Amino acid sequence: MLRFSPIFLIVFLLSLFFSALPCAADEAAKGSPDFVSIEKRYQQAKFYYNELHTNNSLGASRDNWMNGVRNFRKIYLSGPKSDFAAPSLYMLGRMYAKMYRRFKEPMDLKESISYYRDVSELFPDNSLADDALYALGNLYLNKKKDPKRAAASYTRIIANYRNGDMYAHASDKLKALSKEHNIPLPDAMLKRTYLQNLNNVLPVKYWSSNNYTRVVIKASGPVRYRERLLEKNGSKPRRLYIDFQESYIDPKYRSPIPIEDGLLKQIRTGQFTPEVVRVVLDIESISDYKIFSLPDPFRVVIDVRGESQTAGQKPAKSIPHPPSHVESHEKPDPLQQAAPPQEEELVVLEDFKKTQSNGKKEHDMVVDDEKPSSAELSLAQQLGLGVRKIVLDPGHGGKDPGASAFGLKEKDIVLNIARKLAPVLEEQTGAEVILTRESDVFISLEERTAIANTNEADLFISLHVNAHPSPKVHGLETYYLNLSTNAEAMRVAAFENATSTHQMSDLQDILSDIMKNSKINESSRLAGFVHNSLSNGLEGVQKNNFKNLGVKQAPFYVLIGAEMPAILIEIAFITNPSDSDNLSSDTFLDIIADDIVTGVQSYIHSTAASL
Repeated sequence: MLRFSPIFLIVFLLSLFFSALPCAADEAAKGSPDFVSIEKRYQQAKFYYNELHTNNSLGASRDNWMNGVRNFRKIYLSGPKSDFAAPSLYMLGRMYAKMYRRFKEPMDLKESISYYRDVSELFPDNSLADDALYALGNLYLNKKKDPKRAAASYTRIIANYRNGDMYAHASDKLKALSKEHNIPLPDAMLKRTYLQNLNNVLPVKYWSSNNYTRVVIKASGPVRYRERLLEKNGSKPRRLYIDFQESYIDPKYRSPIPIEDGLLKQIRTGQFTPEVVRVVLDIESISDYKIFSLPDPFRVVIDVRGESQTAGQKPAKSIPHPPSHVESHEKPDPLQQAAPPQEEELVVLEDFKKTQSNGKKEHDMVVDDEKPSSAELSLAQQLGLGVRKIVLDPGHGGKDPGASAFGLKEKDIVLNIARKLAPVLEEQTGAEVILTRESDVFISLEERTAIANTNEADLFISLHVNAHPSPKVHGLETYYLNLSTNAEAMRVAAFENATSTHQMSDLQDILSDIMKNSKINESSRLAGFVHNSLSNGLEGVQKNNFKNLGVKQAPFYVLIGAEMPAILIEIAFITNPSDSDNLSSDTFLDIIADDIVTGVQSYIHSTAASL
């Protein structure tokens, strides 16, 4: 004989009672005293649902669940515009979802999706609309395995229910989908709370040769970052990765791209966590690296050096990095730093410095064109290095005009000089001469240095024209990269870097770590020879109007990371009437070009004289 618990009998009788109840609208029409309000019927239907959910014996029967479904369906049909219409549809969606999990009937999943959709479409202003959309998204994601349709449901919450209780949950889901499935975050989310404090990481650019790689990563604002170098592990190559904190990168900028051009094998960029962007450099052979950041716009520059892999390999061009996906399942292996050679110093900002400052102090100097003693042989002399390739860098260009006055623009003047200088320099020195730009185009400061490094240049000469608030200031000055406490040198560097003197002083900490004494010494020698040649030539032409401002040192961005002797020449002051007249004269520019050639020849001859 079957025995039933008292609770089951009560619930069963209530179910029969509800099934026998006439439509509320009919009872109202009849004015029946047995009329049961929709609210009471809804509460009774929910009670029955809870019993199905908690009582294993009752919930084991699909027929009992269908009785519960009919309860909510009748409530909705009896008052499709009542306050309990949307809750009834929502409960129908929930019941069918529970039934699908329990009985695995595909039709139940379809019904659940349909009812949740009805809630959001028929009652968009109801407080359950965002709950229904969230539940709908979860079904698409977890049951239908359709992340795109899931994202569409979550996105509707972000767009239309900012103040709803499902907003934060939908936001978390979309972050996860963006990371795991490269689904873009909705515009409404990008403009609101989630990304208000996050920086957008932009497409990565790189320049690479067989033993040098420069990677530049721009962001919409200053970003805290950390780097780690992972040793080779099985089939995984040695790799360097940088994590950008509180950052976001659009999915269209993610997906790996093979480079296979020597040192750099692959760059991968992705949303490692919802608030961290990871950039991974797969490097064949790293000997050392340095990382530093530059402002306006904020960008992180990564210089990586390694052992030469393929002789005669051509340097890579600048390529915006396309979308990439970063491994997010890497285990936190013990991290080991690459041991740098003695002569190279590495840098990362703030707490990640690898070495101490070299303690060099600023000094202005003009080097005489005399043969140095054997005790003062330069590194180039000691190693027997020749000058086979020279990179000329006409400053500014394109959207960046540089200094302007009296109808002249710096970008046009220096390009004109470079065009005059290149063929003469090639003829007189026998070196190949490369221009960083041959037309009126914009090239970033960090790209100019990368062009010289990837082409394995022996000399780098950046051409500029000076400016000053006072039109009385005039003259010639030549710079090389070093620390500086000279206010005027800092002002010039700030102008050429298109930044502030305050940021220039911040850069001192970076420079103290990234420069090699040998490169500084060679750069100062080159600056001395070229400057002396220019000053001697201009003094003869300009007579009493020439002013020799000397060789100076300052933190110019365009010189940072140069692997060869590098100088920056400020030929004249465009803001001075007399200098400006000279700068508009082809004869004067021809003299400038000839004098630079003479200075470079003097440097080369001096280098070779003691070999």
